[in-house]
Amino acid sequence: MSVLDLARPDVRALVPYSSARMEAAGGELFLNANESAWDDGLGLNRYPEPQPMALVERLAQLYGVAASQVLVSRGSDEAIDLLVRAFCPAGESAVLISPPTFGMYAVCARVQGARVVESPLRPADFSLDIDALLAAVTPSVRLVFVCSPNNPTGALVPRESIERLARALAGRAVLVVDEAYIEFAGQGSAATLTQQHDHVCVLRTLSKAYALAGARIGCLLGDESLVGLLRRIMAPYPLATPCTDAALLALASPAFDEALVHVGTVRQERERMARRLRTLPLVREVMPSDANFLTVRLHDAGASQAALLAAGIVVRDVRRYTGLHDALRLTIGRPQDNDRVLEILATISVPA
Repeated sequence: MSVLDLARPDVRALVPYSSARMEAAGGELFLNANESAWDDGLGLNRYPEPQPMALVERLAQLYGVAASQVLVSRGSDEAIDLLVRAFCPAGESAVLISPPTFGMYAVCARVQGARVVESPLRPADFSLDIDALLAAVTPSVRLVFVCSPNNPTGALVPRESIERLARALAGRAVLVVDEAYIEFAGQGSAATLTQQHDHVCVLRTLSKAYALAGARIGCLLGDESLVGLLRRIMAPYPLATPCTDAALLALASPAFDEALVHVGTVRQERERMARRLRTLPLVREVMPSDANFLTVRLHDAGASQAALLAAGIVVRDVRRYTGLHDALRLTIGRPQDNDRVLEILATISVPA
């Protein structure tokens, strides 16, 4: 069975839009796209490549896959939306998520008219319950989202668990492994599974480790047939030329080498912050994290957030998430930034 058998039949049969840039082959004088003939000095008078080959090849090299397995997108969010639109017929399909987790999986599903099936993380330690998840997979479930490390808890899903899911979901659903934070973890990527299973895809982003959140560059890694399917429904020109240029610069020396140093610093600071936070009376628990943040359970999360905000420090309130009614998420910043957070939290009294 091919992964395409799980996709919407109307999407499989769709004749995709063919942009002028897609049809341009060779030539020196381009008069086929109704662009301006005058260069503004920034090189932006021409439409960009739909999938910039230089960036595709660099990402393929970085993630250890073939270039044909890479679909570059506007952050991971666009890839999530494309997957839901391609595989979930409105009103008759579902996606499966394991809350608390990244909210865009459910948002994209509901916009498409797909149901959201939940298989919650274990409440004791927020680990993924593989048996419960597989039991929740009904015939209507087309996509299973697994975030590793998970946002907002920070927990990493063991490689053997992902491999088990891949085997169990063959012919049943697409397994989507979201690795937005994997650079900060001690485990390698699940990208190698995409070469063994055509129903497994991996989401990556340059927003976190490579400091390009403002450029919105992400990608999906998957089987060539899956990448081709998603390109059918993708916007003609998803990536702005300056964003592609910024990504190529970030993935070349010396910026790339500097990013690796910063990742190492984040991992060191994450451990230092966790140790220091656990000594504060206000802190109930610092959840283990393999990401670039710590989720902290507090005796008074509201007062903690207010005190930090009064000092000009914005943290993420995650109390609305399942099982995290007392928690805030703290992104790991520079050492001096982290020291400020610790100083302020140390001044907050514990409620009687």
